[in-house]
Amino acid sequence: MVDITHKISSLRSAVAVATVSVSKPETMEAVNNRTVPKGDVLEYSRAAGLLAIKKTSDVIPDCHPLPIEFATITYEVMAMTIVIRVTVRTIYKTGVEVEAMHGAAITALTMYDMLKPIDPAVEITQIRLDAKSGGKSAYADQATDGLRCAVVVCSDSVSAGKKQDAAGKTVVQKLGQYGLEVAHYAVIPDELEAIQGTARELSDAGYQLVIFTGGTGLSPRDVTPEAIAPLLDREIPGIMEAARAYGQQRTPYAMLSRGVAGFMGHTLVLTLPGSTRGAAETMDALFPYIIHIFRVAGGMRHDHV
Repeated sequence: MVDITHKISSLRSAVAVATVSVSKPETMEAVNNRTVPKGDVLEYSRAAGLLAIKKTSDVIPDCHPLPIEFATITYEVMAMTIVIRVTVRTIYKTGVEVEAMHGAAITALTMYDMLKPIDPAVEITQIRLDAKSGGKSAYADQATDGLRCAVVVCSDSVSAGKKQDAAGKTVVQKLGQYGLEVAHYAVIPDELEAIQGTARELSDAGYQLVIFTGGTGLSPRDVTPEAIAPLLDREIPGIMEAARAYGQQRTPYAMLSRGVAGFMGHTLVLTLPGSTRGAAETMDALFPYIIHIFRVAGGMRHDHV
């Protein structure tokens, strides 16, 4: 099975459609009049489809078990066809497209089974995904053209050449996944004055997104929050609350991160943990959703916040 532990739970929806065609008007009359010998075709098929939705992971090996929090099956009954429409919703880490299509398929197959004794030429003519929403794909198309980004690593050991940077490079790579190019990358020591000076320089230079990694913990040299917080004109507490909540589901130590985030002039500043894993998980928690900030604030048009 595909690893989905890095994903966040969100509202996800899928709609699948299947079509059953009959070969003679008498078949449809029997369906509408509920005189099919095997029983009420529409209601039996709906019950089978609902069961199929909930049992999808039992019969499709790579499909993740997930909570089905809403499911409905409706019909459009026409002269010679029945169009089945299945809608499924959940709040989870992966989508429900397969569940919706499995429900549509079993609903159609149940109809076929019930109708074939009176109409051997009955057919299932299509099963398809009609719509889906939710997950990162719903946010991945946000425009990033012209967004100037900088990544700054705060580390005494890396700046002294005693260690190689991995966290900062991970942040750069993650930004690249969303079409964000890093125009400035730097390594500085864990010094309050150096952090503040770098933040001011980048903001004055017109960078719209500046990500600091390192110095958000509780060791005596961890001063990034103390350096950045006084510079913020508008703090956005929810950003780091979301990051810590995401991290807390993966390690109990996430609660110790003291990262802050907000606007410094027209520059959005984020402060991430210095560990490679912590930085990567924070990026997974925040992107691409955070790009919406620049649309709201006018940053994509280079307007002032």
